[in-house]
Amino acid sequence: MTGQTFDLGPQALIVARLAEGVTDAHLDGATPCPEYAVHHLLGHLTGLAVAFRDAARKDLGATTDTAPDSALPDIGPDWREALPKALDELADAWRDPAAWTGTTRAGGVTLPGPVAGAVVADELVVHGWDLARATGQEYAPDEAALQAAHGFLAAVAVAEDPTGGGGIFGPVVPVPDDTPLLDRAIGLSGRDPGWTP
Repeated sequence: MTGQTFDLGPQALIVARLAEGVTDAHLDGATPCPEYAVHHLLGHLTGLAVAFRDAARKDLGATTDTAPDSALPDIGPDWREALPKALDELADAWRDPAAWTGTTRAGGVTLPGPVAGAVVADELVVHGWDLARATGQEYAPDEAALQAAHGFLAAVAVAEDPTGGGGIFGPVVPVPDDTPLLDRAIGLSGRDPGWTP
């Protein structure tokens, strides 16, 4: 889960392209996140991109200290420009080797740099899947980000529950070991890989 650096750019670009495929008709649709409609999910993606950009830069303050559940996220009128810009800046910030060293903070939690990198990979992979499922788009995450997300989620599941049933977003949904890695990561995130709107 930790100790490896990788480029978050490919996964950030995948999420940006999924966002391009979102129509106004999708915005009020359901997502695999029970309390989020699509517009909330897009707002969350924008906020986390900014927070983890600043975490990578060690520019700690309001963006890195606010818990993600402090308010229901939403989009502004400029979200179609703001989200890809934030994702691009996020990827660029994590290309700096210094982002992966020392400690930083995101969501009000202090984390070692490599763990923060794994967390943002998890956020981009899982929420990319959420967005794709909610809007009926094809989804194939970046392999390096998927590996990091799966490793992080597997470690959290065991840390939360030694039997491996605890998840960061909810109870682990059991998925057979021979299913694709993405489905296993989604199950570890507390989501049903078969979810549809």
